Amino acid sequence: MHTQQHGQTHQNMQTGTVPPQLNHGAREILAVTDALGASIDTMNQYLIFRQHVKGPELLGIIDRQYKFMQDEYNILVECYQSGKDPSHPTGKYNMQTNNDFVYGIKPGQPKKPFQSINEISDEFVGARLLGAIKAGTNAKVVAAIESTNPVVRRVLADSIPNCMEMAYELSIFMNKNGFYHVPQFPEQDAQQLLNAFAVSTGQPQMPANNTH
Repeated sequence: MHTQQHGQTHQNMQTGTVPPQLNHGAREILAVTDALGASIDTMNQYLIFRQHVKGPELLGIIDRQYKFMQDEYNILVECYQSGKDPSHPTGKYNMQTNNDFVYGIKPGQPKKPFQSINEISDEFVGARLLGAIKAGTNAKVVAAIESTNPVVRRVLADSIPNCMEMAYELSIFMNKNGFYHVPQFPEQDAQQLLNAFAVSTGQPQMPANNTH
């Protein structure tokens, strides 16, 4: 029976009539496995660190983002296992803050290892969550590129801007509280780098194709 099933799968591969639930390449499966694992790791960190948060703003960010992440995770699992459209489309995450960054580096106390778990601060929690989102976003980018199933690829691609928005929201929170510094180049150096590129104009002369 196993041989017959294998032969049927091989025949489906040859004729292009692969069942939706089997419409996944090996690279896709490995990459999506990593992406789902990264999503679980991120949500677990949100759950674990929430108890150590002291400020209401970070608590609100954690709760909003966790709820959104959970829905995206369920959508991806659903379409990944079925190979078909999920029960509802990916939503759009909108951060609830402005996008003003404070530039420069402010002096602060040197970093050192904790002597007690009571030293866990909102700065520490925010940095852990921001790192987790960045890692999860990278995993989703790779999985989207490797996906052969069109539904899985689209779901992953739709999720990436939401990950970026959540990371941006955390970055702004960290920055305005003095936890996340944004240094700048001196103005002269910045202007030189900003003007180091020019717009491409005109029609290039493409070389002739040498195929025979």
